[in-house]
Amino acid sequence: MSRRAAPPAPPLHEALPELRPGQSVALLQELHILTREGRLNQDTRRKLKQVYHLFQLIEPLLREQAEGGHAPVLADHGAGKSYLGFILYDLFFRPLGRGSIYGIETRAELVERSAALAERLGFGGMHFLHMSAAESADASGLPERIDMVTALHACDTATDDAIAFALRKRARALALVPCCQAEVAACLRQHKALQLARTPLAELWRHPLHTREIGSQLTNVLRCLYLEAQGYQVTVTELVGWEHSLKNELILARHTGQRKRSAQQRLEALLDEFGLRAALGHRFGVAPAAEGVAEPTTAAEPR
Repeated sequence: MSRRAAPPAPPLHEALPELRPGQSVALLQELHILTREGRLNQDTRRKLKQVYHLFQLIEPLLREQAEGGHAPVLADHGAGKSYLGFILYDLFFRPLGRGSIYGIETRAELVERSAALAERLGFGGMHFLHMSAAESADASGLPERIDMVTALHACDTATDDAIAFALRKRARALALVPCCQAEVAACLRQHKALQLARTPLAELWRHPLHTREIGSQLTNVLRCLYLEAQGYQVTVTELVGWEHSLKNELILARHTGQRKRSAQQRLEALLDEFGLRAALGHRFGVAPAAEGVAEPTTAAEPR
C-alpha cells in the first residue's frame, strides 16, 4: 500500500503570522530573531514585538519624509550591528523603492560586517561609515542634507553629538534612545556639598544612586528643551515595557521651524539652577555666565 506524500509546508510567512508580508527571513535569521530553522521561541517573539513597536513609532516620521516622491536619507548614529538600520530598511525603504540609510559606527569590524550583510541581502541603499557621531558632521562621505537622524542606545554624550549632527544637517526628524548618561551626574557629584548647603533641592541627588538617576533625567530634559528651542516639536514616550529594558526612553522630534523662546529660557534656568552652565552650556548653545556674575542656585519665581 503506497503512502501519500506529505502536503508541502506552507510558506514561512503563513506559518508564522507574526511576520509581515515580504519581510526578509534571511535578515531576521541574521539578527537572531528567527532561528536557522525559521522558528520563533518565546524570547524571539518578544524581540520581534519590540522591533515592530519601535518601527510603528518611527514610521510616521519616515512617511512624512517620503511625501511627494522624495527619497529620504536617514543617518543612524552609534549603529553597532546596525540592527535598527536593517529593520527600517527592510520594513520601509525597501518596499518604498527609494531612499538610503547611513550607519555610523566607531568599531571597524561592525562596519565591515554590516556592509557585507547589506551586500548579501541586496540592500543597495545601505551605507556604512567608520567614524564617530562627532566626526560625522564634517565628513565627506555623507550627503549635505539628512532627513532623519536616529541614535539607539548611543552612550553618554554620543546622543548629544547626534543632536548636533542633526542641527548641522538640518534634519527634519530625530528618534533618540539615550543610554548611560554620566556627564551631568559627574557635575552634580563634584559640587554636591556646596549645593546641599545652598538649596534643599540638592537632596534630590544627595545619594549616589539618586545622583545617577537625576543626572540621567536632567540630561534628557535639557535635550528636549534644546530641540524645542531649535524649532522641533518633541514627544517623549516608552520604547518598550519596563520589564524589557530600563533604557527605554524614546525622544521623537519633528522640525516645525517654530523656535520656542520659553524653552530656551527654561533651558538656561535649569543649567543655572543645577550649576551646569559653565560645564555644559556650550553643548546646548548657551553662553557662559558673565564674568563676576554668580550663577543662581535657586529656581527663579514664576512670572
